[in-house]
Amino acid sequence: MDKRLRSSLQSSADEFLSSAAKQTLKSSKPSLKTLIHGIKPSSDLSSSLPLALSHSISQAIQSFRNLLEPNQNPNPKPNSPRSPPTKRPRRSSRRSKTRPEPDSDDPDANPERERKRLLSELQVLAFIAQLCISHPQNAFSPLDLLTGVQALHDNLIILESDSVLVSEIAGLCEQWWKEELLSRESLISQSLPFLLSRSLTLQKKADVHRVYALREAFTCFDFEDESIEDLKLLLIRCVISPLYLKAEEGKKFLAFLFGLSLQLLKEVLAMIRSQVPFGRKSMLEAYGDVLFRAWKVADGDSRSEIENGFLQGLIEGAIHASSGALAASIRRVLGGFINQRTTAGVEKLLFQLSEPVIFRSLQVANSNVRQNALHLLLDLFPLEDPDSTKEVKDSLLDKQFFLLERLLTDDCPDVRVVAVEGSCRVLHLFWEIIPLSTITKLITKIFDDMSHDVCHEVRLSTLNGIIYLFGNPQCHQILNVLLPRLGHLMLDNVLSVRAAMADLLLVIRDIPNFQFHKVVKLDVLLSDLANDQPQVAQKITKLLMPSYFPSKVSVEAACNRCATLIKRSPMAGARFCEFAVSQGASLKSLMELVRVLITLVLLPSNLDEDQIEGLLLAAANLCNTLASESVFKNALKEFFDGEKLKCLFAAASTRSAQSSVFNIVSTVSPDDLAGLLDECMNLVTNCSGLSEDAERQAEVRSAHKLLLSCDGVDGMLEALTAFLQKSAYRCHVKFGNELPNLSVFSAKRKKSKSYSKISARWRNVGGKKPTNFENDYSVAVGMAWQIRDLLASDNTRKSILGSQVLESLFQSLNVISEVSIVQCMHCEYMDTSPVLAYTALALHMSLQNASSTTKDWGTKSKDRTDSTRSSSETELEHALDHLVNCAEKLFRADDAGGSGKISPRPKHSSKKSSNRREKRHRESHTDASSPSDSGCYTEPKKLSNKVKMLTAVLRFVVDAATIGSVPQIQERCLKFTSGYIRYVVSKLDQQSHEPFQFEEEDLKDMVLCLKSSFTYAAKLLNLALKDVTEASPALTEASDLANDLLDLIISIELYLGSNYVAHLVTGVKSWLPDLILALGSGHIVEQIKGEVMEITTADRIRLRFPSWLLILAKTELSEISEARPEDGDSKPDEFPAFKNLLNMIVTLLKGNISIRNVFGVIFLISAVIGMQKKNFGLVLGLVRFACLKVFREDEREWGNMMLASLQELYPQIEREIEEDIEEDRRENLRNAKELLEPIWMYHMYETGKVSMED
Repeated sequence: MDKRLRSSLQSSADEFLSSAAKQTLKSSKPSLKTLIHGIKPSSDLSSSLPLALSHSISQAIQSFRNLLEPNQNPNPKPNSPRSPPTKRPRRSSRRSKTRPEPDSDDPDANPERERKRLLSELQVLAFIAQLCISHPQNAFSPLDLLTGVQALHDNLIILESDSVLVSEIAGLCEQWWKEELLSRESLISQSLPFLLSRSLTLQKKADVHRVYALREAFTCFDFEDESIEDLKLLLIRCVISPLYLKAEEGKKFLAFLFGLSLQLLKEVLAMIRSQVPFGRKSMLEAYGDVLFRAWKVADGDSRSEIENGFLQGLIEGAIHASSGALAASIRRVLGGFINQRTTAGVEKLLFQLSEPVIFRSLQVANSNVRQNALHLLLDLFPLEDPDSTKEVKDSLLDKQFFLLERLLTDDCPDVRVVAVEGSCRVLHLFWEIIPLSTITKLITKIFDDMSHDVCHEVRLSTLNGIIYLFGNPQCHQILNVLLPRLGHLMLDNVLSVRAAMADLLLVIRDIPNFQFHKVVKLDVLLSDLANDQPQVAQKITKLLMPSYFPSKVSVEAACNRCATLIKRSPMAGARFCEFAVSQGASLKSLMELVRVLITLVLLPSNLDEDQIEGLLLAAANLCNTLASESVFKNALKEFFDGEKLKCLFAAASTRSAQSSVFNIVSTVSPDDLAGLLDECMNLVTNCSGLSEDAERQAEVRSAHKLLLSCDGVDGMLEALTAFLQKSAYRCHVKFGNELPNLSVFSAKRKKSKSYSKISARWRNVGGKKPTNFENDYSVAVGMAWQIRDLLASDNTRKSILGSQVLESLFQSLNVISEVSIVQCMHCEYMDTSPVLAYTALALHMSLQNASSTTKDWGTKSKDRTDSTRSSSETELEHALDHLVNCAEKLFRADDAGGSGKISPRPKHSSKKSSNRREKRHRESHTDASSPSDSGCYTEPKKLSNKVKMLTAVLRFVVDAATIGSVPQIQERCLKFTSGYIRYVVSKLDQQSHEPFQFEEEDLKDMVLCLKSSFTYAAKLLNLALKDVTEASPALTEASDLANDLLDLIISIELYLGSNYVAHLVTGVKSWLPDLILALGSGHIVEQIKGEVMEITTADRIRLRFPSWLLILAKTELSEISEARPEDGDSKPDEFPAFKNLLNMIVTLLKGNISIRNVFGVIFLISAVIGMQKKNFGLVLGLVRFACLKVFREDEREWGNMMLASLQELYPQIEREIEEDIEEDRRENLRNAKELLEPIWMYHMYETGKVSMED
């Protein structure tokens, strides 16, 4: 190929170009470069080659255009694409008077192949042109090359399908510009937009570099011409391109754009302004840098536009921003100038722009404006005019310190937070130049006042500011004196403050002459270490490590120091050991520490119970850490032999100490467990009162963990199940409830040694020792609590669900749960633990069955799969049905005065057994109602217990519905929930007739349960509404339940007080959409189907008028100056929480006109019912809420359902006004008519949707 090209070059330029055009660009590049750069300036080729090249380029382009013409215009005109106008005339192929004649040969039979050939030829020719320009000896005349290069440039757009070619052409034009060759201005109108577009598309820094290198070419364009819009659009896109904002040359280019045109400058500033609210931090900082660069070189109108048109607006926006985030974003842009304030003119500019507004804004009534202005002042501090005298500067500085000190006591906590941190920042940066009197005033106020502020964010900012202040060593001397005044913050009631205080102590620990224990007493630190959250405890451990487990002394000395700590404060020392490894202690040294601690426990010494407890807990924590490494776990297993464990357990005289021994054993898993398994089972089975004792719960969990580690869970489950079966039987004997067939479990299975030992002794737990029912029930409650706790862990859950006693366990809990629910109104000792255990077990059994069914789909027949799935769902539904029945029995028994019996005698029992059972029932009923049970069992306590029990049932109802297993009984679930809510409302309502006094603890428990119940009920509404379709409309019970929930809020606020209901309303907020949809669910179905359902809805409201609508109406009447609450009625001021809820509903409704129409119908229908009941105050209140709150006063476009209700209501109001009624009542109707009249008139005369016809 080289020889051919060299030979053709020696013949003629035309033959060389013809031969080169047949080659591919990639293969011929090296050869072409060698040959062309080898041409001497004296050679004939230096004049002939450029002319031949231009001719070949023009000919190839014309041929390419001819190929395109059949698909474009049958009568083409040789016009080049539209391009931006330039300020100077330029030569172009468009001025050519003649067109080259096309080849007379027949066109290629394959146009696509010809097109590719021509594009390949043009690639080579463009490259040759570039070589000619870059010739090291400038052998070729640019004037001779210009025609060909111009042709390539002018046809850049029609050649854009070939990316290699257009890249070569753009590079050719770029080089022509850089070499400052003849008529370079004519080669930028197409190439510059291409390079801009390429940089924005490929996102490569190299392209940004090329654009920046050609920046002077942009000055050739007339940016005032209309045809420049496409190029301006590309330039504006560069302004928001992350690539340009990240690259240094990109930011320089953007700054250069500001000087091209005043109009372009305004458009660029507008684009930057639009990006401020949404830009990332790096993007906004880049804009600040770009603006500063542009301002520095701008002059005249351009500089004025940046200063007065943009920066002034930024400063005002930073002060009056609607949110703190927006203000911070604006300040980041301004940071481009603030960080360059040492540059000449910048500080003067900032002073001129901000001084007129910032001091005034620091004293306005709006706290957000004060806060924003303070942020800006701190960024600009010290704000001063560089050209003013020293006296003026000092006066202005004093003014700033005065305002800063004043803002430390601002009414708004957010302002105080900024003021504290800002004051510390100012002191840190300018300590040396601030007058001593000013420093004293500021720092004293911070230490004495701000550290005791009522707002915890202010106290936190105080500590953060002081930590920052330590960065200036010149502050240390005065801080050393003042720091003890902050000691109380280590006992702050907010976790973040205590954590920050610990951080401060860590800072001063490493500073010479500072002693942290003089700031916070060691006893306080140890108390916090023992009792505080892990976040604080870890920091305190890090603080104490050099003192109590230093790495610079021998391991023995370090262990002795740690033991001393444990003896001084056992619980603190135990937690110190828990976090020691995370703070740098080596595992080897901790292994030695375990030996030292265990030896101390086993040695005869004067250790008290607390010290032994601390030593064992510390050892358990260390073992838990060391067991993660197999080497140390084996060493621990060897160290803890059977005899040592036996001695340890003997030394552990407290529950917590024994629990620690169990934890050590379960972690280490030694081979010889001695008699520890029996001790574990003793803890597990002697569990009366366990559900209320947190210390015993921790001990029992340790026993569970030990039993799990030695395969003893199965034996434990058998022991628990055996006792629960006996308890279920005693429930049957005492209360007469039906007893299912409690199967006796088989022992035919593989047993471990541990299991055999447990089972042999504990299978008949409880023995034959006679006990009373209450004691037995208390133990059963403890066991039920354990079952639920075991289900919460993956490992023990698998053991329970795979146990052979599972069915017996489930049936036993079934019976005990029924007794717990129904008898809670008679027996104070009834507990929710059996119900919670029963429901948890039912759910997990159902989920396990569903999971196993899914796995069997690929291997079993469809019929068997369906059967299994049906069985798992039916099992859950039976449990649900059973608990709902029990709850309904509780409702009925309470309404009827109640008895101890639960169910009638079985159908197939003999007469003799029946008589015996009835005799037992009479005796048990007498026992259940004895003074020991009911004498001090007050009505408030009964109600509290019933609410707890019913909340547990409701939780199960919702959980079952959530996993999708109760679609067939959804209606019953909704009815049950409504019944429960109405039951509570009726019980609370009894207070108005039979007042009773709640104990504070019972009241708190009940309100907490009601809050949970509200959440469960709202979730049930969500489940009922989420699958609503035209074919499956929402159940009307959903609307009833929503009304009942609002009635519940009213009742709690009325009878228990606003303080209690406020917590409930806070939790309601996230469920408001479901509540609103449920309230109008019947109307939504009507809107979808086009059916008339108002009568049905009205009948339901008329049958049971919601009390929340009555209170809402009275609340509205209180806002009317002419109306006053009726005597004896509840004052609306008694319902602040309910009014807050209404405001939240109204706010939520604003976004959806359809839902507003559906929701508004409720009030108009209720107003119609109010008209029928002659309650005109109710009518006015409901109409007012609908017209002014649900809709705006000037809003006329009501939906069809609203208008249908209006058609019924408005004529009734007009007729009633004409009747002979009291003036006050007539005034109510007139006010209601006045609200409705604009809507009525509009739709009667404008839309015709209402009329006066009946």
